Amino acid sequence: MHICRTVEEIRAFVRLVRARGQTAGLVPTMGYFHQGHLSLMRRAGEVCDAVVVSIFVNPLQFGPQEDFERYPRDFERDAALAEEAGVDAVFVPPALVMYPPGFATHVEVGRLTGCLCGASRPGHFRGVATVVNKLFNIVQPDRAFFGQKDAQQVLVIRRMAADLNLPLEIEAVPTVREADGLAMSSRNVYLDPEQRRAAPVLYQSLQEAEKLVQAGERNAARLRGAVLEKITGAPGAQVDYVEIRSLPDLEPLTELRGPALLALAVRFGATRLIDNTVLNGGVSDL
Repeated sequence: MHICRTVEEIRAFVRLVRARGQTAGLVPTMGYFHQGHLSLMRRAGEVCDAVVVSIFVNPLQFGPQEDFERYPRDFERDAALAEEAGVDAVFVPPALVMYPPGFATHVEVGRLTGCLCGASRPGHFRGVATVVNKLFNIVQPDRAFFGQKDAQQVLVIRRMAADLNLPLEIEAVPTVREADGLAMSSRNVYLDPEQRRAAPVLYQSLQEAEKLVQAGERNAARLRGAVLEKITGAPGAQVDYVEIRSLPDLEPLTELRGPALLALAVRFGATRLIDNTVLNGGVSDL
């Protein structure tokens, strides 16, 4: 497995892939891998000849009161896991490679970024779109892979790629969960034992909404109310948002007439967790 720390190194690797007539897949990450990340790598390996994983904790997508400095990092562990997953190259750029002195260009995706996590984390998706656009330009993959847990991020990146005529496909890979349903996240390590016991209520609330939809409920307010009732009964849960939005444009809904995104963000102490499900649709309508 190749370890590349500069733009020149990763581009040289991808040129060799292209020279063999092969395809390249990219899995952008901030590291500290769990099974969710590894599922993205394995999926990339199924449909692409070569898999590139980037590891970069992007300062642009963290707000001033967020956890950039304490975000978990362990490159040696990540490299070993990536190699086990069949990754061909890991791109680990220092901050000065991604944002050299004088850096002054940012990517802003409108409409999709003013709600959900975009409303409670101003500037977050500006940072995400900027770094992902840079990674797409640096690596120039045929496909890029993102987890459905970050559903809004997937939709924002798809919109950016379409609007900027980027020549690649964006694939959403289903959320990987712990045995009790909690969506895997690098931030789960911040939960204390009591918070960890309470956190599966997020998935349980999504399941409750799915059951109501299967029983014929289509009123968004009643579905949202059922989710809120379930979550607020859990010790220590502080709701940031619970919303039902249309797909793929994330407009507010009063009634479900097609696939809809039920998304939530909840804090347990200082730890903010997100999750979502697609209601009234197939396996995945992202």
